[in-house]
Amino acid sequence: MIILSGDDLDVNKLYRISVLKEKIEISESAKNNVLRSRKSLEKIISSGNEIYGVTTGFGSLLNRHVDEKLELQKNLIRSHSSGTGKYLKPEYVRAVMSVRLNSLLKGFSGVSIDLIDRLIFMLNNDIIPIVPEYGSVGASGDLAPLAHIGLAIMGEGPVLYKNDVRDSNEVFRIFNIEKYEFKEKEGVALINGTSMITGILGIELYRSMNLIKHALISSMMAFEALSGTDKAYREWAIASRPHNGQITIADNLRFILKDSEIVKNANKIKIQDAYTLRCIPQVYGAVLDAIKYSINVANTEMNSATDNPLVYNDDYISTGNFHGEPVALAADFSAIALTDLGNMIERRIARLVDTNLSGLPPFLVNNYGINSGYMIPQYTAAALCNMNKILSHPASADSIPTSANQEDHVSMGANSALKLIKIRENIERIIAIEYLIAAQALEFKKYNTSNFIDMVYKKIRSRIDQLENDRPPYIDIEKILEMMNNDLMEFINSIRI
Repeated sequence: MIILSGDDLDVNKLYRISVLKEKIEISESAKNNVLRSRKSLEKIISSGNEIYGVTTGFGSLLNRHVDEKLELQKNLIRSHSSGTGKYLKPEYVRAVMSVRLNSLLKGFSGVSIDLIDRLIFMLNNDIIPIVPEYGSVGASGDLAPLAHIGLAIMGEGPVLYKNDVRDSNEVFRIFNIEKYEFKEKEGVALINGTSMITGILGIELYRSMNLIKHALISSMMAFEALSGTDKAYREWAIASRPHNGQITIADNLRFILKDSEIVKNANKIKIQDAYTLRCIPQVYGAVLDAIKYSINVANTEMNSATDNPLVYNDDYISTGNFHGEPVALAADFSAIALTDLGNMIERRIARLVDTNLSGLPPFLVNNYGINSGYMIPQYTAAALCNMNKILSHPASADSIPTSANQEDHVSMGANSALKLIKIRENIERIIAIEYLIAAQALEFKKYNTSNFIDMVYKKIRSRIDQLENDRPPYIDIEKILEMMNNDLMEFINSIRI
């Protein structure tokens, strides 16, 4: 059980709620925050003053008075459910809902405890709204995707329940509950926030940390296969440029390589290595620092009030907290960092299969010519890198005005987050290829690897035989991908980043 308070959600807890489907409840302090905020809003409403989002239209319609307060909220949800494209995976929708819930718990949004309870109920019973992936410009919040969640909450949209797409009201009836009726301001409070960007970003950052650990291990398999020298990893040399990531990566590399006969021999005969071996601490360290920076941004955003307007005591003001720029930039920064991680890995893969650079048999097979060996997996890695380079162009560098120029600068952060999913998936595949190719390359080494790398090698060989005659490599790549989330997890748990 995870307790949400509005103040201490982070990427680890978000992953547990969204992917592992851990149950949630809210703290007593969060409940009090919600009740206090709702009471303040009701007092403001009773004053009879014009209130944006309660007695007015939205966006450029802000000067249009509206008497039908409850119908206004319903129509907001209906009109803003304008997404298109493939549906987000349920784990991402769960993440979006969790972030939105936690934001509302801060007590600046004026929602009722009933809406909070409905969100908790849907998450704990895995009733997940169907949300198209495209439609948000990342300011004013993630309006369209969050509106699709609202549509399901009010019983007018589809949900995924027990692996079946059903009408949300039909599912609510299974539990003998009524469809939700939005109260004053609750529609705009639900949809006006950065929860899609932040939810997806949080999940991808959690996964990225594990990928960096895998990349460390696969890089050291390749390092040993290429008879690398670890002179450049010496503690004093690394400490002379004290970036946190560089130091952390080098510490782990020394841990992985200790007792390697290959490295011990290489240190006697080699002065230096190519950059893809020598500069792993510098490059991977920079990637790690970028991901950690983005995690800090995501954690802050998860515990922020990103609604508009905000309520505080008797004050009710329009703010800019809905603007997704902080998380948009973090998502784009992460995308660029992961893309370059893949670039370095692909160059090592190319080095491994090139007999002129590796000193190993061409494409890592003895009977070459009749066999092409692992020639083409490098092509695959190159294709994935190319795709990542295209996707890593920052969406946040663009802005297209919306709502008749009332909302005249937007973050495009949702697209940043969606691109990050694809880049992270591609990096996972590139790492899998390095594992596969490096394990094959180790078959030709005279000296022993480190004990750590030997254990990883044997684990891979327990599922994938040495390549002696051509077979479809895609089968091996898929096995490695599966192992990265199962058999090989025990090794990344030894990495401390």
